[in-house]
Amino acid sequence: MKALLVFSLSLFGGVADHPDVLAAERLFAAWIDGQMAYRGLPGIAVGVVHDQELIWAKGFGFADVAAKTPVTPATKFRMASHSKLFTATAIMQLRDAGKLRLDDPVSKYLPWFKMKPADGDDTEITIEALVTHGSGLPREAGSHWSNFNFPDAAEVRRIAGEGRAVYPPDTRFKYSNLAFTIAAMVVEQISGEPFAAYVQKHIYDPLGMTASSIDRDVPGLATGYGRRMPDGSRAKMPFIDARAMAGATGVTSTVEDMAKFVSAQFQPRILSRGAQRQMHRVRLLENNWQSGYAVGFSVRRFQDRVYVGHGGSYPGYKTQTYIQLDDKVGVIVLTNGDDAEPGAIADQLLTTVGAAVGRAAAVKKAPVWDVSWSRFAGLYRSGNSDTRVIEMNKELVTMTPNGAAASVQGRLRPLGDGTFRLESPTGGTAVGEIVRFVEENGRVVRMVTGGGSYSQRVE
Repeated sequence: MKALLVFSLSLFGGVADHPDVLAAERLFAAWIDGQMAYRGLPGIAVGVVHDQELIWAKGFGFADVAAKTPVTPATKFRMASHSKLFTATAIMQLRDAGKLRLDDPVSKYLPWFKMKPADGDDTEITIEALVTHGSGLPREAGSHWSNFNFPDAAEVRRIAGEGRAVYPPDTRFKYSNLAFTIAAMVVEQISGEPFAAYVQKHIYDPLGMTASSIDRDVPGLATGYGRRMPDGSRAKMPFIDARAMAGATGVTSTVEDMAKFVSAQFQPRILSRGAQRQMHRVRLLENNWQSGYAVGFSVRRFQDRVYVGHGGSYPGYKTQTYIQLDDKVGVIVLTNGDDAEPGAIADQLLTTVGAAVGRAAAVKKAPVWDVSWSRFAGLYRSGNSDTRVIEMNKELVTMTPNGAAASVQGRLRPLGDGTFRLESPTGGTAVGEIVRFVEENGRVVRMVTGGGSYSQRVE
């Protein structure tokens, strides 16, 4: 069996060359070609990442329609609110360095931050509240989305010194570009570096994101276009400097560079592992409990899987990234049309190429079944419950025989030497702990879980 598995993988030549992945790429590309044609979209760049590899990247349409400059995976796009990922990463780097605590009040570092509380007895707004959208601050810092005149630092300080919070801190999810603007100013104050210089030195350079920048009209930047009007025309959008709001919406990047940032979420390179886990853990949920926010990352449930990532909206550009941490699969969609709906495109990329990549990669991790493990199947009884171990499709699973539903509660993943790890979709069990079986006189008599809890075999 093991020899056959190795042969099948070498035949495919890895995940990128797996026939199911190649077929999914063709399916998605055909669908996108149709979207481009029927919706008159200017340009789209997409990428699919598995672990440390950019499996597939492709451009569709034009970076500049008039010049017919094609979109490629190296085309640069304004990333808009993806910038919040980099601001939050900078905050967590400073926390790793012992230069701040997430529960520090913002005013400890920015004395001019004197936003009036929503209620008179509210606690102070903390750094964590800024980067989790729990601050209760107003969404914006002026009329910049209407007139494209983004505020400078002096104007932000004025707003933060005179304005009022909308909600008390940590009472509900409330998206705020103003909050991330102030978080970036915390980074500047503590590091002594301009925000753009900090991100370049501590994030872009270590990750090799050589094509990324902040608020610069760089060569290779796709032209941004407004929404399609009834006559089919689109306004050509100017380059717009986010100024003091760079930490909320100023980043420019490419599919190739963003793939490096996605890969860093699977294998920490610029943060401690603990800090990275904290960034991915949901802090606030929307009222529908289907989406929420972690530290800089949006979180959502899609088709019974949890994804972290972010979207972005800037005049002429719409972007979306989704990352499935368990499968180590991420998708990136960058567009230069205001009506491109990258979230919907990313969903299709997930369910086609992303799903195929996940399945192809899982083949490598599939354990070889040992027929002797069948002896562990049976009914086990403790003082307060029964557990049935069942062999299903060359896998050992557990269920509660007197439960309300005929469903699998856990899976026993082989570790070697007759030991297994319990996997379960819920955390109320001994999930993640070691399960072993005790044999006496050639007969399985007991199942031991975790630190020593055991059940006797009764049949």
